[in-house]
Amino acid sequence: MSQKSKIVVCAYHSVGFRCLQQLLSQGAIIAAVFTHEDSPTEEIWFESVRNLASTHKIPCYTTAVNEPENIELLRAIGPDLLFSFYYRFMIKKEVLEIPLRGALNLHGSLLPKYRGRVPVNWAVINGETETGATLHYMVEKPDAGDIVDQERVTIEFTDTSLDVFRKVTDAAVRITARSWPLLQKGTASRVPMNLADGSYFGGRKPSDGLISWNQSALEVYNLIRGVTHPYPGAFTYLDGKRVYIWRATPKPGNGRAGEIVSEQPLLVGTGNGLLEILSLQLETAAENSATAFVLGTPVLGKTFTSS
Repeated sequence: MSQKSKIVVCAYHSVGFRCLQQLLSQGAIIAAVFTHEDSPTEEIWFESVRNLASTHKIPCYTTAVNEPENIELLRAIGPDLLFSFYYRFMIKKEVLEIPLRGALNLHGSLLPKYRGRVPVNWAVINGETETGATLHYMVEKPDAGDIVDQERVTIEFTDTSLDVFRKVTDAAVRITARSWPLLQKGTASRVPMNLADGSYFGGRKPSDGLISWNQSALEVYNLIRGVTHPYPGAFTYLDGKRVYIWRATPKPGNGRAGEIVSEQPLLVGTGNGLLEILSLQLETAAENSATAFVLGTPVLGKTFTSS
């Protein structure tokens, strides 16, 4: 593959921004970029692929790459490779067949584990101690094509999903940096994926952050750190009012599930162990440290519920 081979990039979020940036730093010729319009309902805390493309005067489109007019555009471009870096739409087989040398996706897990949506959040919620990033060829089935490269990252006990996402982003950039020269030469590895060794997870909605106090303190803790800022957050109810819990830590001890057994520190019973709440927010108030005054006095003996 020549240095002037044409590439199309479908990208969004920090992974998309930094991997596109890495390709540009290596002199890759990007014929077009497909990205997304930012959602007005989503907290935008990440870099803009659209702005990066504009800075480098790369044609950029926010309509789906699968649209008929964009498929025709791709055929006219005739790219050698197509990359997907955290692009949010499933890319149709019709599009995948256009690049002469194939289409590749950067996924935020150690495939075939955590195929599917929001793999970093799921890994934290499930209490994993490691995850990673994988560059693989795309086929019609999601996250199922041959693996080009992978890199592991550690999930520390205190890491939030944002902490892990930053580690995965760094790993994705390193994978892109070392894989691009090999892909140009046609010498990159292709290791078939054994889906039987993996797992698949779907997307998450804000409502999935509802806490079940019958779970163990560790499980509730993992949910909280898995969906805390900048994600929608874990929540519960007290006296019919929604309460978001942004930071917490598991503690030894016993208490009835959901019952507030101490005010200072604020300790709540679970199905196994206690949870110390360090930061919370009433739905109609500002985020604050966990004190009885935030929740309303007195709260000792009151119970957090699911509604």
